[in-house]
Amino acid sequence: MHRAGFVNIVGNPNVGKSTLMNALVGERISIITSKAQTTRHRILGIVNGDDFQIVYSDTPGVLKPNYKLQESMLGFSNSALTDADILLYVTDVLDSPDKNAFFLEKVQRMQDTTKIILIVNKIDLIDQEKLEALVDFWHKELPKAEIFPISALEKFNIETLFNHIKDLLPESPPFFDKDALTDKSERFFVTEIIREKILMNYDKEIPYSVEVAVEEFKEEGNLLRISAVIFCERDSQKGILIGKQGAALRTVGTQARKDIEAFFDKKVFLQLFVKVEKDWRNRERKLRNFGYQIEHKND
Repeated sequence: MHRAGFVNIVGNPNVGKSTLMNALVGERISIITSKAQTTRHRILGIVNGDDFQIVYSDTPGVLKPNYKLQESMLGFSNSALTDADILLYVTDVLDSPDKNAFFLEKVQRMQDTTKIILIVNKIDLIDQEKLEALVDFWHKELPKAEIFPISALEKFNIETLFNHIKDLLPESPPFFDKDALTDKSERFFVTEIIREKILMNYDKEIPYSVEVAVEEFKEEGNLLRISAVIFCERDSQKGILIGKQGAALRTVGTQARKDIEAFFDKKVFLQLFVKVEKDWRNRERKLRNFGYQIEHKND
């Protein structure tokens, strides 16, 4: 008998969804930073065994949208509610339960039709008494959900959770080739690695105002030749991204190149350019070009 299913990970920003996804997959699929809104897309991570296939899905943190990019990000989270065989609703010991209550209400309505596992992450940050109170609270909020306290960063209780998910999978043939790790392209992971370095090296609005596009991706033996453009919204942001005599951009490029080399196990020649694309976060045509799902078709 072969089991397979979609295990979708949802929750508020910064509760550790991407860290959990990477821990369950055993590979670094999603980028991770301490900043909210690090994840912008719905990213699949696929785990295969002889008699099972788990298709994990990482999603952006739930938020009330302020612009069209965030509308698309919320759309990815909402779509994860519709096709889940198992839903992992992730919270943590610092999360405010009433934050984005509109989304939790949707999850509550799913309890009769979908298997829900409530993940309480970062339990290494509180004592046992507070954890028990938190578990009691979530039992009341989601009475039909199973509750798993974990620490994704410390890998605590991850193996137990993984085995339980495997046991809950429905009987099904695999959805993807057995050697597949993700549904995303090599170019996608290059853009995500570069964007992670921008999140790590710049403050305030800069990381949220940029998007990365790979314009050239050539394999020449053991060398990858990559050219990528960092799009920002204003000329002032372009200056900050480049930095004095190009120093800031060189730092991003060096850090990204090292991670890309580790990811592909090849030498990398990386060129980065910065271009201004005014108000791209609110322009539907540009967002579609960057791979975001947009429901309407006017620019």
